[in-house]
Amino acid sequence: MCHRESILILDFGSQYTQLIARRVREAQVYSEILPCTAPWDEITAHEPQGIILSGGPDSVLDPASPRPDARIYDFSGPVLGICYGMQILAKRYGGQVEPGQQREYGRAHLECGPTEGQLLKGLPRHSVVWMSHGDHIAALPDGFKITGRSGEIVAAMEDDHRQRYAIQFHPEVVHTDAGREILSNFLFKICGCRGEWTTASFVQHSVDQIRAQVGKSRAVCGLSGGIDSTVAALLVHEAIGDRLECIFVDNGLLRKDEYEEVLGNFRDRMHLPVVGVDSRQRFLGRLQGVEDPELKRKIIGEEFIRVFEEEARRSGRATFLVQGTLYPDVIESVSVRGPSAVIKSHHNVGGLPEQMDLELVEPLRELFKDEVRQVGRQLGLSEEFVQRHPFPGPGLAVRILGEISPERLRILREADAVVVEEIRSAGLYADIWQAFAVLLPVRSVGVMGDDRTYENTIAVRAVHSLDGMTADWVHLPYEVLGRISSRIVNEVSGVNRVVYDITSKPPGTIEWE
Repeated sequence: MCHRESILILDFGSQYTQLIARRVREAQVYSEILPCTAPWDEITAHEPQGIILSGGPDSVLDPASPRPDARIYDFSGPVLGICYGMQILAKRYGGQVEPGQQREYGRAHLECGPTEGQLLKGLPRHSVVWMSHGDHIAALPDGFKITGRSGEIVAAMEDDHRQRYAIQFHPEVVHTDAGREILSNFLFKICGCRGEWTTASFVQHSVDQIRAQVGKSRAVCGLSGGIDSTVAALLVHEAIGDRLECIFVDNGLLRKDEYEEVLGNFRDRMHLPVVGVDSRQRFLGRLQGVEDPELKRKIIGEEFIRVFEEEARRSGRATFLVQGTLYPDVIESVSVRGPSAVIKSHHNVGGLPEQMDLELVEPLRELFKDEVRQVGRQLGLSEEFVQRHPFPGPGLAVRILGEISPERLRILREADAVVVEEIRSAGLYADIWQAFAVLLPVRSVGVMGDDRTYENTIAVRAVHSLDGMTADWVHLPYEVLGRISSRIVNEVSGVNRVVYDITSKPPGTIEWE
């Protein structure tokens, strides 16, 4: 995962932009997403081997639709336009784009030809692709040739002399049969990439970068007990040794028995220098009466930083703070996706206070979750720990909808423990990205024994995902759902109803807040 070569993706707001980055990285080529408005100086600073223009929801026929820095058209390397990106290239180079009579969305049939092109080289004559567009190319720009059609639609065009390539469909989605082969052609045959971005090279590169950044100083690391902060701590510990002090904060928002278990794991099994800090009253005091999820995240993010700063001052010399920030955290919090909106403020990105005494060290900032797991394996973490389900930085605060209180925390902790126990007992834990309970601000009438009850509702959430950017709900067996429901209602006082969340991401998010 060393950055000797890279592909830049300019985002015009497509829901699939992150998938493009993932597919490129799966080919062991480093990729990074920049907003479509990124200035040319920022683009060239990355020294990309090639540039990909993503799709987007706008029409190039709209004068207000987004455009890249005009100097990108003078880029001497290859450029690939996908969907909206194709239409941008066509219009810029003198082609004609027209609105279609109807929007084409979903599976379509690609026929390669009539002219053979580099991008579609080696593909079968006919294959299935995924379309999502309204406008289409009515007339090609000078110098371009048609290399693929879908009925009467121009599905692929190329200008080998200028190294400009464009397709009307999405190669990054699984519904496109030969999508990986198309991207592979662009990366290796057209851009000349070598595919050197490996886990081992990333580890060495990160350790070198951390040593250069921290120098002779000391650092503190905010541990959460999850894979992200643990891998970040192991990388920094490899780089600076005992000049790192790990801090695990009990903010009162942890799962059942988590504080003791995590401290034991870090000290006894991973041999990391870790200090436990009991800050339950501090966090819960600040959260009293707060219901807005964004405000919860920002309060928690600020309090974490203040605790870390105090611990750094106590130790005397720490000037750096290590965090397990991931690329999805950055994407969702900072809106690097062109015209797309910020989804939520992650506590370690958008939730950070403006004024901080510590400089951040974020060795995982450019990785997706599954890539972090690969690094964890490279660093010797056990498979049991590597496969541990993600837990949000704000903890149970974003799994309690509405106000947080000691009683509501008790209810959720007990219910969540039942969910995880039953998932493990069914042998499903390793096959699921995340499974947990959510306490809803909903009370309903029930009958328990001969008594009428009016108590709380628990929602159970279980999803499949690769990186947290998209997710699908798990079709849990009915008998597992039945045991979860029965145990929660019978064992957790204050709950008389259990429901199951069958919403995918998008349109929902994995967490409820």
